[in-house]
Amino acid sequence: MAQVLRPIQQTFAGRHYDDVVVGLQVADDAAVYQISPDVAIVVTLDFFTPIVDDPYAYGAIAAANSLSDIYAMGAQPIMALNIAAVPKKLPLEITAEILRGGAEKAREAGIPVAGGHTIQDDEPKYGLVVVGVIHPQKLTRKGGARPGDQILLSKPLGAGVIATGLKRDKATSAEVATATQSMMRLNAIAAELARTYEATAVTDVTGFSLLGHAWEMVDRGQVGFAFDFESLPWLPGAQRLGADWVFPGGAFDNRTYFGPHVQFDPGLEEWQQVLCFSPETSGGLLMTVPPAQVPALLQDAESRGMGLWHVGEVVAGNSIRVRNSAL
Repeated sequence: MAQVLRPIQQTFAGRHYDDVVVGLQVADDAAVYQISPDVAIVVTLDFFTPIVDDPYAYGAIAAANSLSDIYAMGAQPIMALNIAAVPKKLPLEITAEILRGGAEKAREAGIPVAGGHTIQDDEPKYGLVVVGVIHPQKLTRKGGARPGDQILLSKPLGAGVIATGLKRDKATSAEVATATQSMMRLNAIAAELARTYEATAVTDVTGFSLLGHAWEMVDRGQVGFAFDFESLPWLPGAQRLGADWVFPGGAFDNRTYFGPHVQFDPGLEEWQQVLCFSPETSGGLLMTVPPAQVPALLQDAESRGMGLWHVGEVVAGNSIRVRNSAL
């Protein structure tokens, strides 16, 4: 991806835009443009091909996934635009259900879908442009974690494995239903908790996997992350399918690219390692929090009925370790 973006960076080399707080030079989960001393707009775009069979759920998942970048930055979403590619032969009622799923998820987030753009393509694609607002000094970035901070995750892992299991007829209907509900869930409450309990760094876990997105936080914060494998939450069926080597192709791409930065303790099987590199869709927020805040944070999350898992800690260094706490 860095090679793909290089021509854009070269085009703007030597040009400085003072009001662009976050752009391509130090990329984060969304772009940020400051419009006044107290207000910045946060803008993101995301879309993808169907990950589940149900068109309504697909639309809702795509919308929730798009919104997550705004939440990861600590911003409040204010509006969205549709972006869709629709096969010519796709029945109109299916397209309508995709758009309805996205619209109802946007409504749940408290924002309108104010327009958009659609083209014809051979394979359906759907997502949102989302605009949010925030005070420039209250952004939560990928960098900022400090040694001693604790690492928390707001959704269980394994959505990509379950989706692959669905395509190969190896995932049960119950497993698919649970994964679908997880992917459809907004990260709004997780973002509110991150703000309230002074998270030092935040990102959302999507296509680069838990370890890929963790590496972005490590690299930008010049710190190390230590995960406990036994503490990682998994969707029902994810470890079963992983043990059967039911992985999306992106898991191996992520392993190739991010693997040199990760050390696994002895005793963790190869499939367990690959599982940590498996892409996620509309995953949770990965956040680092001062240790003194963790007990109250976990209690608050529980009182709201929201899952939140304590999965590791920030350490000195510049790499990731996955510990085998079963040793």
